[in-house]
Amino acid sequence: MAVFKKKDKAVKEKEEKKEAAKAEKKVKAPVTEAKAIGRDLRLTPRKARLLIDLVRGKNISNAVAILNNTNKLGARDIIKVINSAASNATNNFSMNYDKLYIKEIYAGDGVKMKRYMPRAKGSASGLVKRACIVTVVVKER
Repeated sequence: MAVFKKKDKAVKEKEEKKEAAKAEKKVKAPVTEAKAIGRDLRLTPRKARLLIDLVRGKNISNAVAILNNTNKLGARDIIKVINSAASNATNNFSMNYDKLYIKEIYAGDGVKMKRYMPRAKGSASGLVKRACIVTVVVKER
């Protein structure tokens, strides 16, 4: 019987050590930024970068106001991605909307649709319809 008691104590000690290690791992740093990704927006990355450069580093409300007054077709899609990132921050991580600013925003290549355009004398030339992926990271000031 004494042998079993020693084993039980050893097993209990191991379990307590595991629980203590799990408790230490659960402590995480608070989340300070939120992210949203707009995939395959029908806007070329080059034209998206023109709009993105206008709002990088600005407050969310100022950035949306700037894009609303910009006479470009792709501004609508970029506003949607910015608002989505702000919503993720406020709803998922309980950040204050008024303190949010755009920490990172960039556009990369998306899908390229290849089409043909008819030309003179029955020939055709290639046409590439580009899309982009816009990523927005917002953070509290």
